[in-house]
Amino acid sequence: MKATETFKKIISDHLERLSLNDSLFAQTIKKANKNIDDCITYIFNTVKDSGCNGFADDEIFAMAVHYYDEDDIKVGEKINCDVVVNHSSAKPKEAKKKEVKPISKTEPRQQLSMF
Repeated sequence: MKATETFKKIISDHLERLSLNDSLFAQTIKKANKNIDDCITYIFNTVKDSGCNGFADDEIFAMAVHYYDEDDIKVGEKINCDVVVNHSSAKPKEAKKKEVKPISKTEPRQQLSMF
């Protein structure tokens, strides 16, 4: 599923950014018994168990970090589901800059009175 692959990439990118900024987490993410597929399965099961249909990004990212932090976490069964992702895995495009035209000042004309 394309959405699930995009979801996996977004989670992976987030974890990678965290590991670049946090040396302790960089070691945690390298644990031999942890992988991104089980992380995604853990997130899916946690979301399913909650009964909620929508989550904030930070809540999902926190679930991913929690999966890597805990050594004795139960991943659960693989779930066949669809994921709605409101992020793009591609880098955002830079906005095109509008060409600014200089405002030309014109001399006010003398208007003649008809009366």
